[in-house]
Amino acid sequence: MTVFDIEIDALTGGPARLDQYQGKAVLIVNVASQCGLTPQYAALEKLQRTYAARGFTVLGVPCNQFMGQEPGTAEEIATFCSATYGTTFPMTQKTDVHGPTRHPLYDKLIDTPDAEGYTGDVRWNFEKFLIAPEGNVMARFAPQTEPDSDEVTTAIEAVLPH
Repeated sequence: MTVFDIEIDALTGGPARLDQYQGKAVLIVNVASQCGLTPQYAALEKLQRTYAARGFTVLGVPCNQFMGQEPGTAEEIATFCSATYGTTFPMTQKTDVHGPTRHPLYDKLIDTPDAEGYTGDVRWNFEKFLIAPEGNVMARFAPQTEPDSDEVTTAIEAVLPH
């Protein structure tokens, strides 16, 4: 079983159909609209626009578990992201990413170590997980790692489909 087999709903309702991303590289990011790291939306959108034609997508996963920094409804989240950052990448329903109510998607992601060897619970908003086209979790990036950093873009380019 890969992340592409996991069921989760889209922000706007109905299934997000993760299997549609099979064969693509995907950067899964738990996002929040009222976080000090929220400006990372701009760099995430830049990645989306830079690599989409090469078989890549960002997948935003809104989460309100970190100091209530994503309190909005699905409509409010979608409006904020598109109006403030011009986001075009897909987003899932608001989801728990740690603790006893953690979504199965994050059960599949959290055992992947980041560059410092950290595994386990998501630490904060904007933690990033890179998924290869086959569905394997290839990399994990700390929340403070900028999405358009050399570390992230090099990892994305290494897993883009050929």
